[in-house]
Amino acid sequence: MFQGNSIRLQRIEEGFVELCFDRNEDAINKFDERTLDELAQAVASIAADGTITGVLITSAKSVFVVGADINEFAAAFRLSEADLAARNLKLNRGFIGLEDLAVPSVAAINGIALGGGMELTLAAALRAISADALIGLPEVKLGLIPGLGGTLRTPRIAGADVALDLITGGKPLTAPAAQAAGLVDTVCTAPELRATALGLLRQARDGAIDWRQRQARKRLLPADEAARQQAALLARRGDIAARSPKHQPAALVALDLMARAAAQPRDAALAQEAESFAQVAKTQAADALIQTFHNEQALKKLFRQHGRDGRPIKQAAVLGAGIMGGGIAFTSALRSIPTRLKDLAPAQLDLGMAEVDRQLARQIKGGRLDAARAKTVRDSLVPQLNDAGFDNVDIVIEAIVERLETKREVLAALEPRLRSDAIIASNTSSLLIDDIAQALARPENLVGMHFFNPVPAMALVEVVQGSRTRAETVSTAVAYAVAMGKTPIVVKDCPGFLVNRILTPYVIAFLQLLAEGADFAQVDRVMEAFGWPMGPAWLQDVIGMDTGAHVWQVISAGYPQRMALPEHDAVRLMVAHKRYGQKNGAGFYHYDTDAAGKPRKSVSDETYALLATIQPTAPRAFSDTEIVERLMLPMIVEAAHALADGVVASAGELDMALLLGLGFPAHLGGPLKYADWIGLDHVVRQCDHYATLGRHYESTGQMRALAAARQKFHPA
Repeated sequence: MFQGNSIRLQRIEEGFVELCFDRNEDAINKFDERTLDELAQAVASIAADGTITGVLITSAKSVFVVGADINEFAAAFRLSEADLAARNLKLNRGFIGLEDLAVPSVAAINGIALGGGMELTLAAALRAISADALIGLPEVKLGLIPGLGGTLRTPRIAGADVALDLITGGKPLTAPAAQAAGLVDTVCTAPELRATALGLLRQARDGAIDWRQRQARKRLLPADEAARQQAALLARRGDIAARSPKHQPAALVALDLMARAAAQPRDAALAQEAESFAQVAKTQAADALIQTFHNEQALKKLFRQHGRDGRPIKQAAVLGAGIMGGGIAFTSALRSIPTRLKDLAPAQLDLGMAEVDRQLARQIKGGRLDAARAKTVRDSLVPQLNDAGFDNVDIVIEAIVERLETKREVLAALEPRLRSDAIIASNTSSLLIDDIAQALARPENLVGMHFFNPVPAMALVEVVQGSRTRAETVSTAVAYAVAMGKTPIVVKDCPGFLVNRILTPYVIAFLQLLAEGADFAQVDRVMEAFGWPMGPAWLQDVIGMDTGAHVWQVISAGYPQRMALPEHDAVRLMVAHKRYGQKNGAGFYHYDTDAAGKPRKSVSDETYALLATIQPTAPRAFSDTEIVERLMLPMIVEAAHALADGVVASAGELDMALLLGLGFPAHLGGPLKYADWIGLDHVVRQCDHYATLGRHYESTGQMRALAAARQKFHPA
């Protein structure tokens, strides 16, 4: 009846037709413009054929439909809002036609049905789902809202609360949960799916199920029910606003849209959905989050290649217990990798295992592990004071004190006790891998694996390749990090590696502001409102003032031409007065403990008195705009230097590292994506404006060249 590149339509038994999604030369089904045009054609041919008595909607792939083809977004989102809204309405033709058929339809959901894939099932009269399938509307995670009728049909099928949770949360539902929510009609095993769906179709055809009434309520809700849904949606606006990430408007746009559209006829509601979709698609958040999605997909491809090039880690060891070492060992063991944890000091070993026990308790409390599984993890961890068993491990992660000579001495003594192919990975945050390697007979087996604290919670691992680190060593470290559930970014050996290197000019800019008379609490408020999880003063307190002072000094010394710490350094001032931050209750802020045992900060008059000793006689007022510009520009500049220096292979990897390692505001997408959004010509002008403050504001040659050519760090 119809054969396209993504859809085929054929007659089956009892006057039924099967509308099957089977995208040519692709392992999955997704909705690009071609597929949606084919859907409209196929549905039109069904509507024109008076002999058809029902439609079975299936997929020939292991998934149903994974959603939209995101590769088409870049071109589409360059359209004006009006043209983008018109495009969306056009793409809805097949869904509307399916819903308006004079015969019943049943979607047989055999696997993942996300975004547009779920929206297609909602246009059908009935839905059967395999027990192992998932459905969901994850658009909010890309800064978007559903654009193929999801905001209209979800509440009209399952109610306002279900729709709101699904659309604003973005989390998929299991088959049983989808049935409980009223989104599907029946759940069955995968082998039974086709027969079950055909059974529903027969019931609908024979009048045992009033499918016409179901379709009619999607075209217009009864007035009293529409009013109840509108009230329910508006009642939750404050809650959704509080839970929405900063500067990501999609969730609230979806809520307001559903409230407005509740009483509207379908076509009017779809027109409003198209307008709202176009509105959020043009936001900075959507632009950034879609780029982040592309970056994540590129990383997954890299990880697969590293997995092929590296060796699997079957046994691991961590050298140096304590909070960091214990966290690394726990994370390794949690992913079913037997791990040894060694320290020479019994007290440190006890501390490391206490960290393991604390993390296991958190997993149990959070419902992520049961007691039996937790015991298995604990039993796979071997605490020890000697090198027993180290001759059988594939990798040793060194997490000892951050002193070069100590690391050299310990690793040189350890190396002969390891297999010749065993990898040594240093968790150093500030020392060069090449400097550590000088003490080793096999420097090709040394790599950096810089974990971020707290290890169980932080996704990023910087995999540092020294000049003599061989490629297989790097790939093995990457594959091991992936096996641990982390996101590894390969970086070149240099002072500060990548994340801390880019963070250092940001800290320097903050210290300059304080030295000129800025209020640290105002700076924090501004940067947190801008999207950072914590402002720079609070960040120093969390890091630990003594730790930060050491790190910034080491890294800035590596780039003396553009990272000079100011003479009046507020962090060193705090250290001199033993104000180390959260660790001892006093830093920029004063800390006490709340009822849950968490540190609670408050502004301290003592801090202002101390800062007055290095500030001008009168505090200086800074606008919010100047504070943001002065802190963000040096990060962009140093990110451009790092990319040009080849510290990281791509703009996408750099931005991902900053998002994961620093909590860089998600709606900005990373420093280079942020520069792309505001325009490199604008960034260069800002740099010129602040050039007198130091060379960390001086734009790079690449930035100027890209600005002149109207190009970006990320390809369009």
